[in-house]
Amino acid sequence: MKDKVRRGGGKNQAKTEAAVVLGGEDAVSIKQDEGTSFPVKIQGAGVEPFELQVHGFWLVQDALVTLLSRNEVCPRSNLSLALTGTALDPRADLQSLKSLKAGAIIRLMEEPYTTHSARLHLARVMELLRASGPHDALREGCSPSILETLTHTQAPDTSLSNGKSLKRSLSNAKAESTNQDEAPPEYLLPGSSERPLMALLPHSSQPEAHSYLKDLALSCWNPPPGHRKLQGDFMYITVVTTEGRRCDITSCPKGFFLNRSTEDAFDPRPAQSSPVCHCFTDLLCHISPAFKQTFTTLKNKPTQPPVEVMPTPYHTLSWLGPPCSSRAHKNTFSRLGVDDQAATQAPDWNEELQAARDLPQGSLEERLQRDRALLQVNSAFVRAVMQGAETVIDGFVEPVNGNPEDPAFLWGGLFMSQGATGSVFGGERGRRAAQRLELKGVQAYSDLEGLQGLHTLPTAIVDYRGVRLSAQGLAPGLESSEQDQEASPASRGLLYGVNSGPQESTQRRQLLSLLAHSAKSLSIQRHVVVAPNGYQVPLFTSVDAQGLLGADRRFYLLDVFRTFPADANFCPEEERQSQTTTEEEEESSKSSKEEDEEEEKRGCEKEGWPENYKTTSGLPKSFPHRLCRLRPELLQAFIQHKHCQFTQHVREKLDENGGFEECATANDSRATEAVQAACKEVGSVSNIIFEMRFNPNVFSPGIHFPPSESATTALQERLLREAAAFIVTHQIPAFLQSCQQSNEAPMDGASLKQALHLKGINLRYLGHLVKAISQSEHKESLRHIMRSAMGEIFIRSTRRVFNTFLQGVDVPSLAAAISHFLGCLLVHHFTPSPVGEETKKKSRRRGRGAGASENTPWSMLTGTELWNLVCQDAVETYGISDSLGSGLNHLVEHYGLQKISLLREFCLKTGVQLRLRDYFFDHQNKAPISPDDILNIFPVVKHIHMPTVDASKAYHAAQNSIQKGLLDQAHEQLKEAAFLFSRVCDDLHPEACYCHSLLAKVTYLQGKAAEARSVQLKTVVISERVLGFDHPNTIQQYALLAVYVYAGGETVLAQKCLLRARLLMLTVHGEDHPFTATLDSCLGLVLAGDQTEQFLKNALRLNTSFFGATNLHTALSQHLLAQWMCSKGDYRGAMTHEKEALSAFTTLFGEDHPQTRCSKEFLSTITKQAVKVERTLRQAGAECSEQTVECLSPTTDTILEQMVLATGIRRITRSDRLQEFKQKHLERKLEAARQLGIKLPFELPVSDVRCGKEAEDGGNKAEEKNSKGQQEQQEEAASPESAGSVLANGHGAEPEKTDENGDREGAGAGQIKSDSGEKNGDVDVLASPSVLKSTLTWADVVSKPSNGIGSKAVNGVDSAAANEAAEE
Repeated sequence: MKDKVRRGGGKNQAKTEAAVVLGGEDAVSIKQDEGTSFPVKIQGAGVEPFELQVHGFWLVQDALVTLLSRNEVCPRSNLSLALTGTALDPRADLQSLKSLKAGAIIRLMEEPYTTHSARLHLARVMELLRASGPHDALREGCSPSILETLTHTQAPDTSLSNGKSLKRSLSNAKAESTNQDEAPPEYLLPGSSERPLMALLPHSSQPEAHSYLKDLALSCWNPPPGHRKLQGDFMYITVVTTEGRRCDITSCPKGFFLNRSTEDAFDPRPAQSSPVCHCFTDLLCHISPAFKQTFTTLKNKPTQPPVEVMPTPYHTLSWLGPPCSSRAHKNTFSRLGVDDQAATQAPDWNEELQAARDLPQGSLEERLQRDRALLQVNSAFVRAVMQGAETVIDGFVEPVNGNPEDPAFLWGGLFMSQGATGSVFGGERGRRAAQRLELKGVQAYSDLEGLQGLHTLPTAIVDYRGVRLSAQGLAPGLESSEQDQEASPASRGLLYGVNSGPQESTQRRQLLSLLAHSAKSLSIQRHVVVAPNGYQVPLFTSVDAQGLLGADRRFYLLDVFRTFPADANFCPEEERQSQTTTEEEEESSKSSKEEDEEEEKRGCEKEGWPENYKTTSGLPKSFPHRLCRLRPELLQAFIQHKHCQFTQHVREKLDENGGFEECATANDSRATEAVQAACKEVGSVSNIIFEMRFNPNVFSPGIHFPPSESATTALQERLLREAAAFIVTHQIPAFLQSCQQSNEAPMDGASLKQALHLKGINLRYLGHLVKAISQSEHKESLRHIMRSAMGEIFIRSTRRVFNTFLQGVDVPSLAAAISHFLGCLLVHHFTPSPVGEETKKKSRRRGRGAGASENTPWSMLTGTELWNLVCQDAVETYGISDSLGSGLNHLVEHYGLQKISLLREFCLKTGVQLRLRDYFFDHQNKAPISPDDILNIFPVVKHIHMPTVDASKAYHAAQNSIQKGLLDQAHEQLKEAAFLFSRVCDDLHPEACYCHSLLAKVTYLQGKAAEARSVQLKTVVISERVLGFDHPNTIQQYALLAVYVYAGGETVLAQKCLLRARLLMLTVHGEDHPFTATLDSCLGLVLAGDQTEQFLKNALRLNTSFFGATNLHTALSQHLLAQWMCSKGDYRGAMTHEKEALSAFTTLFGEDHPQTRCSKEFLSTITKQAVKVERTLRQAGAECSEQTVECLSPTTDTILEQMVLATGIRRITRSDRLQEFKQKHLERKLEAARQLGIKLPFELPVSDVRCGKEAEDGGNKAEEKNSKGQQEQQEEAASPESAGSVLANGHGAEPEKTDENGDREGAGAGQIKSDSGEKNGDVDVLASPSVLKSTLTWADVVSKPSNGIGSKAVNGVDSAAANEAAEE
């Protein structure tokens, strides 16, 4: 593996002075201050001396990697470092070098080349000279970053501790101030149905690559003859300069020199006066003055931030390619041959991964190195899987077995296969499900912390051209124990499994210990099954799993695709079979069908199903495959639900026996009996403590349990039925309730899938989700979720049909077949043109001379036939019968789906890339997508996600600090987390994106708008490159960036960001979504043209339809519209809207809330102003047409504060009496202490007040250390005018709790959810930066005339942050 070292720690790294406890007892403080970083001077190797900032924790190799990336050194390579004349060991720590101090001189030493290193040097030179053009990333299928095209400047320094780059953007904003009045394009206005794609990927401001050389290739005299090899010649290269000079160059151990060969004569001797240059570009500069000039320009160009130029760990697909399918410039360097992979030994991916996993984890630095090594190995493995899938499926690799039904391939150190099909798991659908579940099982065992010694193979699955391949690293040979010497070769090394047989050895005991530990972490119950040979085998895993001892002396666990328990909702046949096996003695035959149904009805509750469950839900039922398993998120939620029932049962039993106090103080068995009864009631596997575990082999076909396990098996069947019913009865309603109140609800299929998975809901429940929405009384306010769910059902069914469709298409017809399929899918009654009319056109196309033939099976597909296939799949998979209608137009008209959004979803799921142009789907006789529009089809890979343990812990600790209102501590923890993410993954990670977004929010709330802007710029770039340029998270990040840049006075850039977000929103989902109302509210605030009214009215319409008239979002929209009308002099209309806002605020918060008082005073002000204007007009009489109406206009600070509220950075709270909340909380604590007989001081410190659960790991200690200062901060922020509540979330935040009216219940109690789905409780943040303090009301702020000097005060929408939800 190349470059196993860490590349973090450059000038782009975060600087922090926080000392955060990250790991419980392992308290490690990281300080990135002047004590660990110092400057050194770099000299030698023909480089101009310069200064480099290094860090003490770096290795020498880290410093060398940083040097090689500097413009002063690049593209030199094959260098080493020397200090005081002594070569430095690359693996040595810089802090261990005694003579290395600030200002020390480090020399670059040129090392001799080898054949391999010389080729690597040439490849490095070619990479620099290629200077990727604007559309190169699109051609490779990677998601580009578009932010640079909006700013038209180099991205600023992403250092988190300053905002120096703000000056440059401010100057740009001033230069563009004349463009503030430009109207938005027509297609971005509310109500527009036009969805142009050309605007999605605007042209980059980066220039095209220069032409450095006319040609660069291997010489016709290459390779060197034998006698020249013996003299050190590696290769011969031919160069044609831009001046037209042809030169032959020799590569040797000392570098490169000009030889005397010509096209006609071979003369390898050095040319006269030709120097031997260690760097290839030095020789080219000596040969060609033109090259020297252009190369100097290249090296002097401004350096882009690493987050924009470094490759992402994993491929992020862009479904749109460049507008021109052909290259804009020729590849001058393609004939040099350095891009071709040498026929070297394939990497041992398993050894690479296991070696990285076995790295030490004793210190924080060691853990960071291990996490980075794991990420690099897995990233390289996934890239190899993508290349291998294309190579194998394109037919370049022969199978290694003779089984045509399940061909297996070896390529690049990978074992790739489709997996065996069989009726046991459900044919092709079952095979694909087994591959997907195997990956999930490997992920589950890989994520177990503290489990060293149990290994899984590197695994990924890839979909390409309709075929799914499973790819794994090659397993090591098996190590046989002493008892295995005489066994068959197939069973040697097999220590665990149903086929392992009875054996006893030290290795087996070690493996069983590891499996028992993993079973506890995964909530798997130890159980016994009957093996095929009749033996009873105890298991800690599913019946398919096998434990092996490899030749490398490591324990491996294979075949873990049934690790998670079965979903009883979709396995009725297995349920009956299991019941027959375990309760064979209790069965009795019934004579009539009515008796059977009655018996089933009576035993429904006993077996675990709720009453009338079959009637209301239609479950259990069959599924196309037999591998339906529960998600781990569902198991966690179900265990929490059962624990709540357990505590409730214990409380009830204790109340029946005299109460909690009496049972707790008495020395009898009443408390123990209550616990035992509660354990039995909830189904705990232990009768003395609450413990929930599940048997993964229950309801699995072909598995038998011994009679002694009948009681345990019956209990497991009951638990799995309850868990399956829990999805329908609890999780789906909870998901819909959260979507009903959030303006950041799912926007597309990816975000819907993520939100459902966080709740533990499998996508096979999409049909039940649609049914639940249809039966809900809030159906209208959930129409955006219904739209996304129907679109996901349609696209997923279409993808399965498409996979089958591609199996009958040969390679030359792929583009034509895909375009034909999309035409049948997207155009109603699509009828392609007759073949004869297209022959002439298609004959001109390369590789499609024959065009579409009538005899080609794929060309016979019609739109009606395709629709029937899609509907059939949807009915079988999701139980959707009549919802899809007769065609795609029914989905468009009935659910509001957009064809362009469906096309995007289809491409992202299948890997198809389309040419960037505008598409039209209204012509029935014209194909909307031609074969030339199909640019490529890329492999879609699902892979293991490597953990970033310490960075994630710091991030979650920051979230817990935010919940307690400790903004200063949270800010330091977030800076620390950002620093750790940069060390592990160079910030190119989804969780790093969420961390930076939260850091920007907290930074802004502390009054550091410039620093928040700098962090958010980096966040947008990360989101575009890692998640996708049109991902829903990218849309939200653009909206937040607009707030921060507006705070710095960059109004034009704020408008561009909001319009960009609205364009993406329209393409991804459409206008009818709650987040569109957020964008329109902000656009109505920052735009100055006539379109302001359209955006504000559209925001009000959307908020009213989604949330109702008495919701906070709607009330804010009413006020914004009233405020705009005041600025235009329409006081009558303003009064109408402000009355609606006042009514909503009164209903939400009551008469005495500051928000209500502000609205009441504002209404009074505009009423007085209306009377004044009316009196003035009456007095003017005939001259009224010439009178100028005095208008009330909001100040910039007011607009900014309202944008902060609209985007959810801060929220209005319910109560304004923080001291009252503290008093109530204190009284309850004292009452509880009195009942327990515990003496507590009468007054408790403020820091004892908690919201949500305690911080994990380092949160508590860090809080105790700073509790005094944080207490003072909370006291300062207690005033109603200055305190605000912050909803700060990493990615997808759950909405606040509601009362029976659907209004927000928490007093600023937004909820933070980590990106792994962990709910961290209510958040109550006290923010008191000076920039947010104000004692003025809305009325005071906007009461200044528009021609006067506006007040600098901020909108008085602030309110105290007293969390009523925390009282519970």
